[in-house]
Amino acid sequence: MKDIVRQKIGINVDVMDLLNEQISKEAHSAAVYLAMASWCDHNGLTNSAEFFYKQSAEEREHMLKIFNFINDNGGTAYSPEVNNINHEYNSLQEIFETALDQEIQITKSINNIVTRCRKVQDYGSENFLQWFVQEQMEEENQFRRILEMFDLMGTDGIALKFIDERIKHD
Repeated sequence: MKDIVRQKIGINVDVMDLLNEQISKEAHSAAVYLAMASWCDHNGLTNSAEFFYKQSAEEREHMLKIFNFINDNGGTAYSPEVNNINHEYNSLQEIFETALDQEIQITKSINNIVTRCRKVQDYGSENFLQWFVQEQMEEENQFRRILEMFDLMGTDGIALKFIDERIKHD
């Protein structure tokens, strides 16, 4: 009976499994960004804190978008467990470097799912994921531009406050 039910879903089973893994990755990203926001708040970097609160909310939206897609197409989405969240950072620059690394890993994961969609000819899921492909390009670019400010201005005193102020506009 289980095999019959699985055949009736609108997405490929392997793709569904990868999408469920992606749900966990998006939830983890949301939690990491929340921890980063807290670190920024604690260190008086209010604009950076607000930036990361927003990033956390966006990652949760991404998670729910995938969650709903799976369920809307006859699959079963699973609520993720989130653990192993780092709350300790040495600098704002380290936070942004960590965030960029995280976004690069998410991009690789999304691209892997798209590749799988093509292999199994799940064109509906591939089409759904194109929004995420574009979103990841924008996310990586945003973090790279912010990191360029550290390279140009440094990381101490007034430079740090200026970067925090500039982040308000990104």
